[in-house]
Amino acid sequence: MQIRRRTFLSLAAGAALPFASRRALAQGYPARPVTLMVFIPAGGSPDLIARIVAQPLSQRLGQAVVVDNRPGGGGNLALQAVTRAPADGHTLLLMATPHTINVTLYDKSNLDVRRDIVPVAGINSDSFVMLVNPKLPVRTVPEFVAYTKANPGKINMASSGSGNLSHLSGELFRMMTGVEVVHVPYKGAVPALTGLMGGEVHVMFDALPSALPHIQSGMLRALAVTAGTRARALPDVPCIGDFVPGYAVTGWLGIGAPKGTPADIVDRLDKEINATLADPAVRTRLLDKGSDPYAGSSADFAKLITEETSKWAKVVKFAGLKSE
Repeated sequence: MQIRRRTFLSLAAGAALPFASRRALAQGYPARPVTLMVFIPAGGSPDLIARIVAQPLSQRLGQAVVVDNRPGGGGNLALQAVTRAPADGHTLLLMATPHTINVTLYDKSNLDVRRDIVPVAGINSDSFVMLVNPKLPVRTVPEFVAYTKANPGKINMASSGSGNLSHLSGELFRMMTGVEVVHVPYKGAVPALTGLMGGEVHVMFDALPSALPHIQSGMLRALAVTAGTRARALPDVPCIGDFVPGYAVTGWLGIGAPKGTPADIVDRLDKEINATLADPAVRTRLLDKGSDPYAGSSADFAKLITEETSKWAKVVKFAGLKSE
């Protein structure tokens, strides 16, 4: 069958339109301010890191990057808001370990960060730190374990929310040491730290950037860091793994976009985010917060998400945690 030249050209032009429109969208990106959805209230560690990165990233993109705090659902409210946004790069998600935990924790949810979000770039990795109220008569991890076992069920453990990394860091510690603690979830790191300083609770695992000022002021005592190596900001504080072999927890943050976001936009964001993290001023601010910049491609970040989902699935199932 023969097709007229004019008809063929019309069909070819029609087939090229979606590709052409995507290219035009990418070339004009960003056309307006970019919203970065943050899954916790203002003041917590992820929020602090997001704001450190947002300002210089705004300068590189030529449009404002606006932090929008959407706490709730262990991070799922922010995730849901981003999945419902147009896939044009103007609404982004601050991704973190809780989003990989939620894949197992909320097993009946229709949200799955691996399916619904395109990994763009990592931002940072940081250690959590095991904190106690200074009035608690312990100064080391072994002393804490011994004291808690001598007072079963009398030690309250704060977290910044059920099912998040603050909570599961404590659950992992409990599983590996056999201590009994009462979990007290708060709505965010700020009220949890306030409760710990006020004596409402006795122990907490919190991200180093938000905990550091309170450690430095003497309001809280750091027993150990959760990562496998000592933190630059707390060189004299040992690792939990020094006393509990095999224990290691590292938090991380990154940025994702809705599924279907054009590859050219993802590549542009990947490039600009990595350039932002390479800026000496940004690196210094992150390091001063006790956080290490994360350098890597979107593929590296995607691999991390897959690995973290598998790791925390085992902890969630072992602890018998479940959320509806």
